[in-house]
Amino acid sequence: MIYAVNYDLKKPGRDYAALYDAIKGCGSWWHHLGSTWLVDTSLTADGIWQRVSPHIDQNDRMLIIGVTKDKSGWLPKEAWDWINSRRAAAA
Repeated sequence: MIYAVNYDLKKPGRDYAALYDAIKGCGSWWHHLGSTWLVDTSLTADGIWQRVSPHIDQNDRMLIIGVTKDKSGWLPKEAWDWINSRRAAAA
């Protein structure tokens, strides 16, 4: 399943490298937008949350949500290729 991991990090100057590493450790990932990652993983949304939540502050915000077939936007071709190849494999 592909999940979109979206966040709003509120602490300027904080080193969020551990958060980014935790996201990358959840599965195959793609990162085309500043505060959005796509993760192809066997984890559930809650499983991803359990891995990444220790690396954010209480005033940060995060949304982890499944990516469906109904999608649209403006991304580079390689981003759509990544998404579509994984959606096809999951079908």
